[in-house]
Amino acid sequence: MLHISGTNSQKTASLPQLSVLLNQVALLTLYDNLYKHIKTFLICFQKMSNVNWKPFVFGGLASVTAECGTFPIDLAKTRLQVQGQVGDIKYREIRYRGMLHALVRIGREEGLRALYSGIAPAMLRQASYGTIKIGTYQSFKRLLVERPEDETLLTNMICGVLSGVISSSIANPTDVLKIRMQAQGNVIQGSMMGNFINIYQQEGTRGLWKGVSLTAQRAAIVVGVELPVYDITKKHLILSGYMGDNVYTHFVSSFACGLAGALASNPVDVVRTRMMNQRGVALYQGTLDCILQTWRSEGFMALYKGFFPNWLRLGPWNIIFFLTYEQLKKINV
Repeated sequence: MLHISGTNSQKTASLPQLSVLLNQVALLTLYDNLYKHIKTFLICFQKMSNVNWKPFVFGGLASVTAECGTFPIDLAKTRLQVQGQVGDIKYREIRYRGMLHALVRIGREEGLRALYSGIAPAMLRQASYGTIKIGTYQSFKRLLVERPEDETLLTNMICGVLSGVISSSIANPTDVLKIRMQAQGNVIQGSMMGNFINIYQQEGTRGLWKGVSLTAQRAAIVVGVELPVYDITKKHLILSGYMGDNVYTHFVSSFACGLAGALASNPVDVVRTRMMNQRGVALYQGTLDCILQTWRSEGFMALYKGFFPNWLRLGPWNIIFFLTYEQLKKINV
């Protein structure tokens, strides 16, 4: 009897070790999948000659800076977009009347730290997404057009769409975790890597790349609109002779591109947020189904839920980003 009891206790004691081992295996598998995607991208990108590394580094630094300054607005936008879903009991209630009410209520009920729920994956996302987005956009432009003076709106839009799709597809896992942490607040606990592992164990690789097609579509629209609008606005302001290549021109151009990006991307952003936030049994079967269900049950304007905070975020975000990016470009390294 004593021997049997000792064996059972040994088995019980080994369970935590088994759990740790399984977590390590899951982590290694996750790293391997991420490594394969990044390696594939780098192999393709190495074929591009005369790649300038500065837009990659400066784009990443400027993106992280802009994200830190506007993150609470992004969180309020996410909360506004997920509420009012008729088919989801958890998000059926309309808790927030607008952006300011959302910020105040979240801070009061969940604490000020809740306003930065998801900041870690958001920073990681910008470090990857922002770096690749700006770097590939500038590189694609030089592949199509040798001189910046010869750039057109069409060529820049093509470059923006391509860079948006590539960068967002690679950074999608960070986007999934960021949106879930923003929408669910204190419900999600633990480290960022622990949450990545948890999603991978429960939902597999598909869980980490859930909504990747929507993310790529949104990025194609946002980047395909914002960056070309900024470049063309800046170009014409300088050519007009009324404004030089200075901070005022950068401010006006970034404001214009933020407004254009918000108008173009908000419907896709609403659908993407709802698709990524659903867990277990899928409420929506796909992009079109989500659009139709949202339209039928909540009306067309539901696709523009969170537009004001979306614009308030994209506006300041782009202003901070481009002002920072333009200053970094002046550094001689």
